Amino acid sequence: MKNRVVSVDIFRGITIVLMILVNNPGTWSSVYAPFLHADWHGYTPTDLVFPFFLFIVGISIVYAYHTKEVTGKTYRKIVIRSLKLIGLGLFLGAFTLSFPFFKDFNDIRFPGVLQRIGLVFFFTAILFIKLNWKALVAVCAAILIMYWIWMGFVPINGTAPTFDRAPNNWANFIDLKVLGSHMWKTDYDPEGVLSTLPAIATSLLGVFVGLLLKSAYKKKTQILLLLGVSLLTAGHIWDLFFPINKALWSSSFVLVTAGWATIILAVIYYFSDVKNKKFGGVFKYAGANAITVFFLSSFIAKLFALIKVGNTSVHGWLFKNLYVHQFISLKTSSIVYALTVVTFYVVLAYVLYRKKIFIKV
Repeated sequence: MKNRVVSVDIFRGITIVLMILVNNPGTWSSVYAPFLHADWHGYTPTDLVFPFFLFIVGISIVYAYHTKEVTGKTYRKIVIRSLKLIGLGLFLGAFTLSFPFFKDFNDIRFPGVLQRIGLVFFFTAILFIKLNWKALVAVCAAILIMYWIWMGFVPINGTAPTFDRAPNNWANFIDLKVLGSHMWKTDYDPEGVLSTLPAIATSLLGVFVGLLLKSAYKKKTQILLLLGVSLLTAGHIWDLFFPINKALWSSSFVLVTAGWATIILAVIYYFSDVKNKKFGGVFKYAGANAITVFFLSSFIAKLFALIKVGNTSVHGWLFKNLYVHQFISLKTSSIVYALTVVTFYVVLAYVLYRKKIFIKV
């Protein structure tokens, strides 16, 4: 980003580090509760991580296109970047060690984290280029309200809809109809078709924060804190009518996660950009090659799970032989493994940063 805001770089890096941390426990059977997703309704710290990244995508779009002359080349770059992200996500889902190195078509999961990032980036960038901020506010509000009405009040084949994990849940129903066997679970996908709409609203809320950061307003920290608390409060009130739910990416979930993101960013902004305190360099390195580091962590983790060592995998062998000990609990061993993985990728990001290697996706 031009005229970089240090706090945004730090926040992006923190988010990527947390994404790697929660995705790489030593064993999924023993994980401390904060590092697991909520079973359905509600949220944990882990549920905040992905929406934080989409929120930052919105901020980054402002810095990338706010003063840029829009031409056909601009749209081509947006399309190409979106397709790269989607392609990388599909590759992660389809790759296997057996020739021809891709799963059978029916076993490939179509949605995913990178696919959602690609789609959200595409639609948010186009909306930002085409509309002024007032129209964007209207679009964001319309998405959240219409999604609530659709999910909560429109019957499915004559049956009242539900927010629970059931066949008469609109998000689950559409995912099953459109995606079929290409889902994470047999009945739904947390990065599914319908829930991508409110994910765009998450990024649009990031756009509004980006516009604030680029504005000439004074007391930005106070405004960010007020906005964050307002979003958080509104989200928890909406939770009474439309439960906070990551799998559905419910409208209340959008507001609550954007609220937390804005509050955390406000704190980082105050110390890094207002007070000019030097901290968070380690996270800035990770944020500089965010997608690259995340993709590598996901791909190598998949290789470690697929490559066999005796009766287990590389991952299983490393965890059992290096991290499991009688004098510490299995949950502690699991988080120490995850922290080791994070450390490796932070060091890698630092090396790339020092060598001025920035891989744009």
